[in-house]
Amino acid sequence: MLTLVGLWESVREFIATGGDVLYFVAAALFLMWALMIERYWYLTSVFPKIRNKIISDWDARTDTTSWYAHRIRDAWISEANDGLTARLLIIRTLVAMCPLIGLLGTVTGMIGVFETMATQGTGNPRLMAGGISMATIPTMAGMVAALSGLFFSSRLEAKAKVLKEKLVDSLPHH
Repeated sequence: MLTLVGLWESVREFIATGGDVLYFVAAALFLMWALMIERYWYLTSVFPKIRNKIISDWDARTDTTSWYAHRIRDAWISEANDGLTARLLIIRTLVAMCPLIGLLGTVTGMIGVFETMATQGTGNPRLMAGGISMATIPTMAGMVAALSGLFFSSRLEAKAKVLKEKLVDSLPHH
């Protein structure tokens, strides 16, 4: 219990140093990871059942060579692909937004530094250092958030592509 309190205090201190923009970075990061975990679950647990049903439905058909059968096959592949790629665009957008939200924190932090310089002058480096850290920490947090999502989102996209290709290969068309 004591370590959780210490962790919470460290997070609060970090946010106090970096400014309120870090709440937006954290919200984007949480949403991004929730979506990536959902996609991973779909790709590993849900889609194999859907894939097996499509394959068994295709194998059960007596007509797999006509134009009509090919359109049915294409529709099933398209529906499966829609399920595979669902929410990947949102994840990519969140990955791209994290550094931009961090830059927003940089801008607001630098405005604070300039306000301090205007009211207090440049003689107090301690006041300026607080504003500069408030300007740099959100940028760092946004970049770390984006990097954490970049690798895993690209892996999810590659896995979805491979699963679609395997499905296409499993549905022979004569």
